[in-house]
Amino acid sequence: MQRRSVRFFAQRSLIDGDLWLPDDLAAGERRPAVVSCSGYQGLKNIHPERFARTLVPQGYVCLSFDYRGFGASEGERGRLVPQDQVEDVRAAVSFLETVDGVDPERIALIGWGLGGGIVVQEAAEDPRVAAVAACNAVADGERSTRFAHDEASWTRLLERIDEDRPRTAVTGRSEVVHPFEVVRLDEVTRGYVDDELYRTAGFGSGVTLESADHLLRFRPEDVVHQISPRPLLVIHGDRNELYPPEEARQLHERAGEPKELVWLEDSGHTEWMFDEHSTFQRMASVISRFLSDALGHAAAGVGGGDGAG
Repeated sequence: MQRRSVRFFAQRSLIDGDLWLPDDLAAGERRPAVVSCSGYQGLKNIHPERFARTLVPQGYVCLSFDYRGFGASEGERGRLVPQDQVEDVRAAVSFLETVDGVDPERIALIGWGLGGGIVVQEAAEDPRVAAVAACNAVADGERSTRFAHDEASWTRLLERIDEDRPRTAVTGRSEVVHPFEVVRLDEVTRGYVDDELYRTAGFGSGVTLESADHLLRFRPEDVVHQISPRPLLVIHGDRNELYPPEEARQLHERAGEPKELVWLEDSGHTEWMFDEHSTFQRMASVISRFLSDALGHAAAGVGGGDGAG
C-alpha cells in the first residue's frame, strides 16, 4: 500500500494527515474510503494507522490525521475538545471528496475510544457519511469520565473546572493538567499505555481544564439516532474498565436501524491492540464484514456507489 502525506483545513487550522491507497488502485477507479479516528490523547500513527494497515490491503482508501493541537497539526496545544474534533472529522470527509480514487458516496468513519463518540456525533450531523463503526466508544462524556474516578478525585476535578472558568474568562488561558488526571486509567489500560503508547512522540501531553469542561458536556448518545437509516456498528470489550460496557449499550439502544452490537469477550479497553493479537483480528474481521455490507465490495470498479446503504 502507498502512504501520502496530506494537509487540509478544519476551521482555518491546518490538519496533518496521511492518505493510504491500495497498490492496485487503477487510474479513473473510485474506491470506498474510511476516515480512521483516534481516541483521547491518541495520534494518527497509533490506532488510526493500525486500522489503515488492516483495511487498505482489502481495497479501501484510508485517511488518518492528527486532531488540531496534536502532532504536526495546527491549533492550541493542550486544547482537547471533542466538539472541535467533530469538526476536524467533518473536514476530513470534505477532503476525501476531493481525492481522485475515492467514491464520495461511500465514505465511512471508524472511531476508537473517545473517537468512537466523535464519529457518532459527526455522522449524526453529516449525511455524507455512509456508515459508522464505533469501537470501545464514549457515549456520554460525563458518565464515562466519572466511572474511573473515586468520590474524592471526582469532586476535586469538578472543583478545579469550576475554579478554572472565571480564570480563563479573565486571562484567556485555562490551566493545563496531566491528561490522566481527567480521564483516569484503569490498571490494565495503564500498563498498555505505559509500555506502548508513551513510545510515540507527543503522547501524554497536558490538556486544559477547559477541555475537561467540554468533555463532560459531550453526549453523542443524544444524537446517535440521527445516523439511521445508515448502518452503525458498535463493538466493545465486555471487560472494559476505562469506558464501561454501559457506553456501548446506550449507543446501541438509542440508535435507529440498521445497527449492530458486538462484544469482544474477556477484553478490556486496549491491552489487545496489536496487529497480530487474536482479539484485534476478530474486531478487524467484524469491521471488514460490516464495511463490505455497508459500502459494497472494496474493489468495486469505476463509479461503484452501489451498496452505500
